[in-house]
Amino acid sequence: MLGAAACADEGTPTPSGSSSAGPAAMKEGLKITFLPKQLNNPYFDTSDNKGGKVAVEEFKGTYSETGPTQASPSAQVSYINTLSQQGTNVIVVSANDKDAICGALNEARQAGAKVVTFDSDTNPTCRDLFINQATAQGIAASQIKLISDAVGPDGGEIAILSATANATNQNAWIDMMEKELASNPDYKGIKLVDTVYGDDDATKSTNEANGLLQKHPDLKVIVAPTTVGILAAAQVVKQAGSAVKVTGLGLPNDMKSFVADGTTPEFGLWSVPDLGYLAYYVAAKLITGEIKGTPGETFTVPNLNDGKPYTIGDKSVVILGPPFVFNKDNVNNFNF
Repeated sequence: MLGAAACADEGTPTPSGSSSAGPAAMKEGLKITFLPKQLNNPYFDTSDNKGGKVAVEEFKGTYSETGPTQASPSAQVSYINTLSQQGTNVIVVSANDKDAICGALNEARQAGAKVVTFDSDTNPTCRDLFINQATAQGIAASQIKLISDAVGPDGGEIAILSATANATNQNAWIDMMEKELASNPDYKGIKLVDTVYGDDDATKSTNEANGLLQKHPDLKVIVAPTTVGILAAAQVVKQAGSAVKVTGLGLPNDMKSFVADGTTPEFGLWSVPDLGYLAYYVAAKLITGEIKGTPGETFTVPNLNDGKPYTIGDKSVVILGPPFVFNKDNVNNFNF
């Protein structure tokens, strides 16, 4: 059972799973390997150990995780090649670049492996299914609302601290955020003055956040759509005694103290354990032939979506659910 397993009717993460449904019948001994953007990243540690690993154990699969310690596109290629040679049934990967790992993934597929992307997609021609945490439009809209609330009615300068410059998911969110800020008169007072990249590295993200404070003395908000970046920015702002507010996408356990002291009044995310859990279950259903990854197919996953079926959408995408906003009223209810 997941620590933050079942999604409520609205798709929001709940503090504890309550479903009594057991796992669907699955072929035992499947080799499903998790390849995150980087190892030792709290976000992927959570999706893996509190989500994906739980699912693998439920259907008695063979659990493994591998990957680079630095988030770079080229670094993932050698791991994909090795997994293909080892006969892995399914590679579950969060891509550092939508195109850079396509050649290696397609070679793995030709060798018989299925490829499921999650969190950050590749070009759709390189994989069988993508497990998306939420729609890009939904995440961008949620981030814009958080920015607007943090900057206040008088507007002001904001800056973005992202992960890598090639991150498929974050680039899509940022692009939509920029367009909305530029075109919606409701946000005419908000001025985006800088976008920097911390590469999902704590040290670099800290340096970039410090740089934003020094370069933009009138800055009012740093928005970081990355769990490493938002934590680094909040730590920098608090240490500097700055009035700048921090928001974005973060892990509840990382951000509780910053919500309490007002550095981060609100932030968003989704149930990260559920994302890993869903990705692994879909991988198993795919390799056993229960689903083919065809748009329009439906399936259920124990402990998720309140027992209701998921539907595979256009370009073979499965949506976990809408983003969730954490604040002082609810953040202490979550443990991941």
